[in-house]
Amino acid sequence: MPVITSRNHPLIKQLIKLEKSSQYRKKTGLTLLDGVHLVQIYHAVLGSPENLVVSQSYSENSGNKHFLNTLFKNITPRITIISDALFREISPVKTPTGILALISIPKLNKETDNEAEIFSVLLETIQDPGNLGSILRSAAAANARNIYLSNQCADAWSPKALRAAMGAHFFLHIHENSDLPEITQKFAGIVIATSLQATRNLFEISLTGPIAFVFGNEGTGLSEEIVQAADENISIPMPGKTESLNAAAAAAICFFEKVRQDRASKAVLNVGTK
Repeated sequence: MPVITSRNHPLIKQLIKLEKSSQYRKKTGLTLLDGVHLVQIYHAVLGSPENLVVSQSYSENSGNKHFLNTLFKNITPRITIISDALFREISPVKTPTGILALISIPKLNKETDNEAEIFSVLLETIQDPGNLGSILRSAAAANARNIYLSNQCADAWSPKALRAAMGAHFFLHIHENSDLPEITQKFAGIVIATSLQATRNLFEISLTGPIAFVFGNEGTGLSEEIVQAADENISIPMPGKTESLNAAAAAAICFFEKVRQDRASKAVLNVGTK
């Protein structure tokens, strides 16, 4: 199989654009997965990628060949080999893994668009893709379903957000450019906003049943409009000396307090039916 060595190759130009430009990702409906873990999860959930791009040294390793043959034993994607030097140049990370996948960004269908009664997350102006990816990872782990992003949020499908989420994207319904106040009006359950000024805290309210959590910008928090649109405003108790939590940490605490309460509620119901 020929090895691509030129930066002027059309595929290389495309990969560089996909790594750097959110507009190009949106225009083409494509993005990049970096590393074996993301490739494995994508394949398990959605099938083979459009194109698998590997470095020359990766392709020549017998263990890597066996892995690819085992993973794609039924349907083998197109595999493109590029020189190690060129792979280092286009890789979105400082220490390249040797494997990238070019994929189509999953499309939402009408059924997912209408799911307004389940565990959801609303994100307003989360601008750091690493934070965004971490929130998505925790949301998927806690079994949230719908994620609504305001139009000022970082690109959910950027390579950095995908790496931070570790495959969570493929278990969630991600709605970008959402009108968050409108979503709060349509949501059939309780909408809970996190705010440092709230008078009630996370551990004082019931989180069982359909819940939508709202989290805001890392520095400025939530807008007054979304705070007013929420059914509840809560804070997270912080007995220590810091004034605030990282957005991703705050989200994880809220998600798993809901998990805890849901499990406790089910345990009580199970005891009652015995």
